[in-house]
Amino acid sequence: MRNGITKMKSLDIYLNSLSKSKYEEIKPLLVDKNKARINMLSFDLHIQNYHSLLKSSSLQKDIFSLKNIASSFSWESNIESILTKNSFEALILTDIDRNILWVNDGFSKMTGYPKNYAVRKTPSFLQGRSTSAEVRERIRQKLQLGNPFKEVIINHKKDKTEYKCELHIFPLKDKNEVTHFLALEKQIA
Repeated sequence: MRNGITKMKSLDIYLNSLSKSKYEEIKPLLVDKNKARINMLSFDLHIQNYHSLLKSSSLQKDIFSLKNIASSFSWESNIESILTKNSFEALILTDIDRNILWVNDGFSKMTGYPKNYAVRKTPSFLQGRSTSAEVRERIRQKLQLGNPFKEVIINHKKDKTEYKCELHIFPLKDKNEVTHFLALEKQIA
């Protein structure tokens, strides 16, 4: 069987290299007696690699955007290190008053809200009746301490569906004074 899989992968690579007209010429040969098509195993490999490249590209875009914003400040935190050492789906950058200044593309994918809708609002617009007042108060207290922290909160997407959101908040400091907050967020089960 292993030899058959190797032949299939080689066939997939060969077929992907053909022009459309050449492929149409040999297409009848690719159907077996039961009229079942041959699986395209190399396509699976391509898709896996594509998703990896896409994720890496997205991370680099987020790093670039935040470094661009950081160039106006003297934050002591290493943005690139924060983003590469922690997992996240969405990023939210706020000022000291928690007004959203920037969100990444992942924010829109996770919440359903357009990026421009979030800007100038506070993250509390994602909260709803299922959001715990106790958790909100704990977050406020932790923000005042000025140290990185994690918390889980119930947020609501644009379509009103609830989701558990793990927040990992990093206070960004200039001369040991908090000037901004960077929230790394991901939906959890």
